[in-house]
Amino acid sequence: MKYAWGLIFLVVLIWSGINPKDTLTWFLEVSPAIIGAGLLLYTFKTFHLTSILYFFILLHCIVLMIGGHYTYAEVPLFDGLFGAERNNYDKVGHLFQGFVPALLAREILIRKNAVNGKAWLNTFIISVTLAFSAFYELIEWWVAVASGDDAVAFLGTQGYEWDTQSDMFLALIGAIVCILVLSKIHDKQLQNLK
Repeated sequence: MKYAWGLIFLVVLIWSGINPKDTLTWFLEVSPAIIGAGLLLYTFKTFHLTSILYFFILLHCIVLMIGGHYTYAEVPLFDGLFGAERNNYDKVGHLFQGFVPALLAREILIRKNAVNGKAWLNTFIISVTLAFSAFYELIEWWVAVASGDDAVAFLGTQGYEWDTQSDMFLALIGAIVCILVLSKIHDKQLQNLK
């Protein structure tokens, strides 16, 4: 499985890096995927994750690499989707930004016995996910301040004044959906790790 994961990751990464729409945006968008892959490789033997988590991390990386290749405002097939006046691929990315960190937080919190009770577990998962989303929005802001006009493609706001808030809201929705849809499947895989 790890070889297939790595091969898919590398193929999509190489594709995304071939003639991207904006090189700086490509680098900024794929950097989290590359850092994440490096962390997964580093911890593979000492803290092996469930297969469902590896799968969704790979999907999230692919979402990042597609957004990096085209820029989030110009991904094909997402212009005017559902009557929107903008390209909403950015919203897919932020939904994943809630979904995948929620699954990761859930796995770490359960395996490390960090909280007691389902309610506390879900509260911490949501809190960690929202903190991660807010931190990412801060990174976007810092990059925009540091690079000026060059950050327009990275920010992907497309003139929408509530972009930051809607991004964080979609991360919240992603986290809630993850908890509601995947908890039972994830619990079974966690039992098999023991």
